[in-house]
Amino acid sequence: MTMMSAGIAVLGLLLSSPAVVIGAMLISPLMSPILGLGFSLALFDFSETRRSLIALVGGAVVAVAFTALIVLASPLKAPTAEILARTRPNLFDLLVALFAALAGTFAIIRGRGETIVGVAIATALMPPLAVVGYGLATWNMPVLGGSFALFVTNLMTIALSATVLARFYGFGHYLSSQQTWAQSIVLLLVFVGMSVPLGFSLTRIASETVTASKVRSYLSERFGPLSRVTQLDIDFDRDPIAVRGVVIAPRSKANDHANLEKGLIALLRRPLKLQVDQVLMSPGTGAIDAQRVELQQASASTAAENAEVAVVARLVAVGAGISPDDVTIDRDHHRVTATAAPLPGATGATYRALEQRMNAAADSWQVAIVPPLSAFPEIRFSRSADTLDEAARGAVLLSAWEAKRWNIVALAVPGLPDGDPPAKPNLIQRRALAVANLLRTQGIKVVAAPVAARLVLAPVREGAEP
Repeated sequence: MTMMSAGIAVLGLLLSSPAVVIGAMLISPLMSPILGLGFSLALFDFSETRRSLIALVGGAVVAVAFTALIVLASPLKAPTAEILARTRPNLFDLLVALFAALAGTFAIIRGRGETIVGVAIATALMPPLAVVGYGLATWNMPVLGGSFALFVTNLMTIALSATVLARFYGFGHYLSSQQTWAQSIVLLLVFVGMSVPLGFSLTRIASETVTASKVRSYLSERFGPLSRVTQLDIDFDRDPIAVRGVVIAPRSKANDHANLEKGLIALLRRPLKLQVDQVLMSPGTGAIDAQRVELQQASASTAAENAEVAVVARLVAVGAGISPDDVTIDRDHHRVTATAAPLPGATGATYRALEQRMNAAADSWQVAIVPPLSAFPEIRFSRSADTLDEAARGAVLLSAWEAKRWNIVALAVPGLPDGDPPAKPNLIQRRALAVANLLRTQGIKVVAAPVAARLVLAPVREGAEP
């Protein structure tokens, strides 16, 4: 049942069909072990807790693996609206799961099982897991992380809400007062801990919605009541935010682009980049003509975007020494990734400089060049020095850049103390700590390695030569 539910869910998500997704919710068997977990927590029945957790983990792993296989075999891999809707959990998702869990627990206790179907639809446990499988198959970490957070939110909320209602109806009445207080405090802390980040997420979503509404109203006001804002896309992930829209308006209401952007910046009180395509109509133009012009404008806009993508792909391909077909384009985030071909005499610094030049030439696109695998640069210290000079600092930063491009999350630093630093570290340890501290500022995890080993980073050398 888990595999069939997961299969229906992922196909509904890929087709962006809410009806199919609802069908997956109806047959999802994950509700029972989650509620079982809640009752076992109320009773302090740890054997039942273990059984419920095994069922949940097993079902989740099977669902994720099965959906990932379906996505890998599917010709449709583009993220749909149904997929994206399950990647940003917020406080409302927690409240939906809370009310659904209370209803489900009440139905079980009072013998009104017919409402479980409605609860299963409301909590939507299987679709988030299907999105996790989609994110794993496409290696889209933001989608995977967001959908997994939504599943965990629903799981924790349902289980703990079931615990609360079970205690309210007298389950676990034999518990001591200390157990009851400990249980209540843990439940409160978990709910508060989940509510805070979800509340921030909801606030951000609300802010983005208000911003989009302000932008649409501003454009409608500037172009007059006879105008129409047909397309409006706002990319909040870029800095500054990018606003792109298409406005159909009378020819007499044409606006200067610079003035529009200044006015919008003053209204929102934040920097932004505005791109508005103005479709200006002559007096007496009918609705059919306006729609035809709108379609032509949309087609032209798509063609222009495709042309821009092609230019960027060729630019990056030439610089990286590869075919344009080997360049990965992320249109939604304006990100280009390319694995560079080995260039004679090129070092990591060469590829990093190439990436910087590409970013300068690609304007609004973010270019990431993945260099060929090679040894990390050596980090040299002057005699008796334990601080990083300019050359050593550059070598460490280059190592961090290469590690990120190779998706390496941790680097081994020879000589780094294992655990807390000693009260009086020796010269080798002080040098290793200097390297590790700079790597941490770049988001790289560091681990200790023997001084004699040549692992990820070159060993910190003692010696007379600088």
